Amino acid sequence: MCCKNRCISYICCAIITLISVFIVSSIIFWIVISPSNVKFHVSEASLTQFNLTNNNSLYYSLKVNVTVRNPNNNIVVYYRGIKAIAWYKDNDFGWVNLTPFDQGHKNTTVLQVLFEGQSVLKLKPRQLGEYKEETSVGVYNDMAVDFDFRIRAKFGRFKSSRFDPPIVQCRRLSVPLISKAKSSPPFSVTKCRMDRSFFVDRHTEAA
Repeated sequence: MCCKNRCISYICCAIITLISVFIVSSIIFWIVISPSNVKFHVSEASLTQFNLTNNNSLYYSLKVNVTVRNPNNNIVVYYRGIKAIAWYKDNDFGWVNLTPFDQGHKNTTVLQVLFEGQSVLKLKPRQLGEYKEETSVGVYNDMAVDFDFRIRAKFGRFKSSRFDPPIVQCRRLSVPLISKAKSSPPFSVTKCRMDRSFFVDRHTEAA
């Protein structure tokens, strides 16, 4: 009986030791890799159509270019799912799925996104007043584009499983309406943000 208890004790100690070694190794590995967030900037944005009718039908054509910079020396990012969502004054109106791609070390990639079509957009009275003012000026404020990614990452020789990084939010965009009748001010490059590390699964983090 004593021998049996001793064996169980040894097994428990071995398991605890293995778990401890794994945790410490993971922490050391993460410190050594020390990943920097991928950088996102909206470099260009323009509208050729943004017409809201009296029955709340929005006809739109929005073009957005986003530069994606992987600043890391030892991390490769595999973008396996890319969904872009367009917003106007906190109302989503357009969705586009982009082609997957791989991004190597110290690499910059430009995503070209075209939102085009028709959707229902119900604005509050104050927002509708702002829309009419912006239409007269030819620049629409409070526009936004979000990116919902599903990725894998290669840290040195270790490749992760697929996970969902935080939503990349490109907010407070002032987008000019391109018209032959009049000129509009140029678009200002805007930095996008995320609320946590790009290399942490947002579902695990939230839990």
